[in-house]
Amino acid sequence: MAHPLPPGLTAAEVAFLAEMEMVTIVPRQRLESIDLLGGKTPTLRPPHRGQVPLWLALLLKKQKRANIVPPPWLHPASLQSIIHREKVEDPVAFSPPPPPPSRIKIGGTAGRINEPSDGVSPPFLPSCTADAPSGFLPYHWQEVAEALLAHAGDDMPASAGEVRGLLRDLAEIRAAKLRSSSSAFEGFGDAGVSLTGVGAMELAENRAFLLGVIDGVRTLGAGAEASRREEEEEQRADKRGNEFDESDEEMGI
Repeated sequence: MAHPLPPGLTAAEVAFLAEMEMVTIVPRQRLESIDLLGGKTPTLRPPHRGQVPLWLALLLKKQKRANIVPPPWLHPASLQSIIHREKVEDPVAFSPPPPPPSRIKIGGTAGRINEPSDGVSPPFLPSCTADAPSGFLPYHWQEVAEALLAHAGDDMPASAGEVRGLLRDLAEIRAAKLRSSSSAFEGFGDAGVSLTGVGAMELAENRAFLLGVIDGVRTLGAGAEASRREEEEEQRADKRGNEFDESDEEMGI
């Protein structure tokens, strides 16, 4: 029996995975460390900040035991800068993802946190904490922003309506880029589309569209290839027929 779900992650599954992102909170009361599958959470002491998974931060916010510090990229000035980059500076490519944070190794040499020895995969770099750089969209930017606006709107750096409006404009610009990228497959050649900087939810929502375009182009390409082969066969058949006619004339038949 065929599986009823399409290939790839659904939007609900992507939103669930996004709750593993680390965010910064300010506890309102003392909270002891909790043993989780990913390790222990830090002991929280107000008013000192701490980093916890998004799902735990939302739970503490609902219980009024903590406030969530929005990441710098969610500030209106940062979103406006990203929109300007997407529309004016580079209207074709997507804005780059946040760079991995530097780390000072023993001996004073700088390293990157996503080196193989660190065991940290790019989708879960600390790009949604208060220390994340502004002007860059993380992999789960849509899911994190929606969760924070829905459950911690009073912690936002501006009104929820202003932030939602900027996020809506940004999402529409990037969705138009994804749709226009399908033109790269029209040549029936070895075409490709760069998805660097595309978020998880954007991939999940546009996967069906892109796969449909690719399948359609593949079907058209197969039809064009079949027509080309038929024309070549006809040309070879005509050539053989002409050769036979010439040989018959030479023999006087």
